Amino acid sequence: MNSKQNSRIYLDYAATTPLDERVRAAMDAVREDGAFNPSSPHAEGRRARAVLERARDRVARVLNAPRRSIAFTAGGTESNNLAIFGTARAATARRHVVVSAIEHHSVSRVADELESQGFSVTRVPVDSRGQVDVAAFASALRADTLIASVMYANNEIGAVQPIRELSAAARSRGALFHTDAVAGAGWLPLDTAALGVDLLSLSAHKFYGPRGAGVLYVREGTPLSPMLFGGGQESGRRSGTEDVVAAAGLAEALALAESERAATSARVGPLRDALERAVLDAVAGARANGAGAPRLPDITSITFPDRDPAAFLMLLDLEGIAASAGSACTSGSLEPSHVIAALDPGTRGATIRFSLGRATKLSEVERVARLLPGIAASAGITA
Repeated sequence: MNSKQNSRIYLDYAATTPLDERVRAAMDAVREDGAFNPSSPHAEGRRARAVLERARDRVARVLNAPRRSIAFTAGGTESNNLAIFGTARAATARRHVVVSAIEHHSVSRVADELESQGFSVTRVPVDSRGQVDVAAFASALRADTLIASVMYANNEIGAVQPIRELSAAARSRGALFHTDAVAGAGWLPLDTAALGVDLLSLSAHKFYGPRGAGVLYVREGTPLSPMLFGGGQESGRRSGTEDVVAAAGLAEALALAESERAATSARVGPLRDALERAVLDAVAGARANGAGAPRLPDITSITFPDRDPAAFLMLLDLEGIAASAGSACTSGSLEPSHVIAALDPGTRGATIRFSLGRATKLSEVERVARLLPGIAASAGITA
């Protein structure tokens, strides 16, 4: 292997995306007006308010939702926490929560916390492809189910869930339905009416927008108590002076992601498939997690049995390849992440997530495919 490559290859877009220059320009264009407090009654404050509300309108159009249903937050984690804690705080008699076994920690750990507070929690398993079974989900719902939360697409393996069917099942039992759409934005339709969801979370830095900016869609009439108290901003759902410039950047990034979604998917999907095929053909025993299920076009999660995950990532990095692990790479541990364990509790070895983006080139994919067999061999576990 040649560790003296001059250029690096970034294949960790699912972790974060670079700020799109068009988004940067849109933020710069409103930076002067956005510097003021949008709650202030004077002319400067009114200009800032106008920028904020234009951003809200743009987000609402992409989500096919009323503008008043859009709440700006500091990111996906806050949106997920607010969706579930907020409905729980507003709850009366219902004290049961349903989540899938592969939720992001910003959902699963909220469920854990509610359980410690006396709520009952059901964690619905997934099949070997990472899919939630609609019948099993429906069976988990109870008369006292307050809210169910299933992510639109999984951030580790890319598995896309049947959200319309799941939300319909929840609605038939009188339960609220939340989906964490952070990984799916820019790849999947975000029409909240068509999806039938009550709450939906987004995070701007996953679709080439600024960090520290998120959205929680809240269907009108959905009971939601705030987690932050203060000036009552965002219609009382999220106190704190809004970051007007970040909101404008999020709106621009989301509008671009939606307008370019089909073309980007059509270009990136074949690159992902080519990389996956090449790796599976070249490395004996390697397997693609979630294969056979509907998946996002940008993610391939590959398990390499009998490989050291920490060594694997280090060798990738030395070759100039940025990727991430689907397992907890603590020193001396081969324990899989909760997502991989949910697919197959017996999984051992290195699970590597390669996630592609707008700038990924065929030449980069081909170089990674050439290097992977040698890296996999070098990452083998020795006694």
